[in-house]
Amino acid sequence: MKVEELTQRLDNLETKVAYQEHTLEELNQTLISHELEMAKMREHLRLLMSKLKAVSPSMVASQSEETPPPHY
Repeated sequence: MKVEELTQRLDNLETKVAYQEHTLEELNQTLISHELEMAKMREHLRLLMSKLKAVSPSMVASQSEETPPPHY
């Protein structure tokens, strides 16, 4: 191979690496953003669950609140 060909190949590889580094940085920033958003959503879900439990501690009525079946 000639020096010009090797130089061209090296330039192409350097360009590809630079593009990949840029893409990886963008993906990393997106991942960080998504992690922060998920943390917020988890906190909101935790708050909603605690409010829901406070309003309705149980979906099942206690024995004293249960009405007997119609055949009794």
